[in-house]
Amino acid sequence: MLSREDAEAAAADLLRAERERCQIGLISRRFPGMTLDDAYAIQSAQMTRKLAEGRRIVGWKIGLTSRAMQEALGIETPDSGVLYDDMLFGNGATVPRGRFIQPRIEAEIAFVLCRGISGNATREEVLAATEFVTPALEILDTRITRVDADTGAPRVIFDTISDNAANAGLVLGDGRFDPAEVDLRWIGSIVKKNGRVEATGLGAAVLDDPATSIVWLARRMAGYGQELQAGQIVLSGSFIPPIECPPGSRIRADFGRFGAVSLDFA
Repeated sequence: MLSREDAEAAAADLLRAERERCQIGLISRRFPGMTLDDAYAIQSAQMTRKLAEGRRIVGWKIGLTSRAMQEALGIETPDSGVLYDDMLFGNGATVPRGRFIQPRIEAEIAFVLCRGISGNATREEVLAATEFVTPALEILDTRITRVDADTGAPRVIFDTISDNAANAGLVLGDGRFDPAEVDLRWIGSIVKKNGRVEATGLGAAVLDDPATSIVWLARRMAGYGQELQAGQIVLSGSFIPPIECPPGSRIRADFGRFGAVSLDFA
């Protein structure tokens, strides 16, 4: 297990990379024996620093929920990260040039909670605690290089968790829908970049049901003394592969009767 000093040092390096819009080397190479607990300790150390600087937690994101992404990383578990107040972008907003390092986007379903969710919650309790669901885009970024320059080794789950699950921003749709009245597995999206279809997907790609990922998150958080709270947003996991968004990218995600979510990159 990493020492507190090691976790704090890694957190400081990641926060500096975020401020300076640069990338650092793989955390997993720096600490080859690290565990999931170590990675979440690094993430938590960043959270403590950000809260001390005045940032506010608005929710949580769940990643690596699809089988394709899990198989690509050789894992069998999702990961999670923290959503902060300065990550929110309005529907149709333009991201300033230079705000992120290597932004990508994913399409997913966001849950907005009307009450807290404990670690032993069932799917039915998750739905009852949800005020509404809405289509969303998640902006990913990486403060850790995707591939080690010396060895060619790709980043692994310990790197993504340490890097706040590669989270950088989010855009919520304008619609509000009762999750008890829709089949979340069949909520899907056609995602275009610069007018061209880049990806399509259905909610079923997220652990067979996006609500299942909220159950997983509540249990994961309980193991670290955390709990989902009323008013928080939860990004339940992407049902498309990440789409690269270099400067000039125009993204539109068409969720059919659930509306559209769009974002431009200057």
